[in-house]
Amino acid sequence: MIQISTKGKVILAGAGPGDPDLISVKALKYLQMADVVLIDRLVSPILVEEHAKKEATIIYVGKQCSKGIHTPQNEINELMVEFATLGKLVLRLKGGDVSLFSNVLDELQVLVENHIAYEIVPGISAAFGAAAYTGIPLTARTYSRGVRFLTLYDLKNVSNEQWKDWSSTEDTLVFYMSGQRLNTLVNQFIVHGIEKNKGLAVVQQATTTEQKTQVFQFGDLEKKSLPSFEYVPTLLIVGNVVNLHHEFAWFKEQKETASYFDNHKTLLQNAI
Repeated sequence: MIQISTKGKVILAGAGPGDPDLISVKALKYLQMADVVLIDRLVSPILVEEHAKKEATIIYVGKQCSKGIHTPQNEINELMVEFATLGKLVLRLKGGDVSLFSNVLDELQVLVENHIAYEIVPGISAAFGAAAYTGIPLTARTYSRGVRFLTLYDLKNVSNEQWKDWSSTEDTLVFYMSGQRLNTLVNQFIVHGIEKNKGLAVVQQATTTEQKTQVFQFGDLEKKSLPSFEYVPTLLIVGNVVNLHHEFAWFKEQKETASYFDNHKTLLQNAI
């Protein structure tokens, strides 16, 4: 049920992992109604181009520090408060799911501090999108009984005990925002005794027309160096379930991968 406040309100919503058809009906309705849309770089630009109302204010607040593109979180917070205080319906639209590896806590705190009404609308996370579009079930009988969502942003603080646990677990491991640390991850898993027949999937730009998937077994990576994926959204999946990719992959991928999000970003910036 859609709830609108005449005093201004902020909707924190997930737009899905890339394919514009994977947004929820509720988030889409809010996109069609919002007075202001704050959009990050992993949201399909097609959603905004086709569904935001013409008079809406569209503000790109993407973050990609490796390319020098960075909107400070305090600036995003200020924009939400400013427009909501003016009585606007503000949609903070994020790629994937709004609650997983995002700055949602900072945003919730500032909204509560300023007594601004808000709502959280879930979205399909990149992990679920990548798994579905590569034919890799995150859990499956005899392959994996659990799944963990992880990131290596604090790589220096990962202990040897943690690497041993990750290397020995039968759970499927999904690493977000770790493409640039791919070789470190592979080397640590090998050093800590990961089974050679366990699989590693490197999924770039999952669910978009530029999706590209590379699948390896750790036994084949002992003397192989992999490229760093610093500029393209990349998800890493580790576990026995990865070996099911070749049997169940259904999504036809292009031989070359461009930057889906960067190719469309200019259209959004021109709308600001």
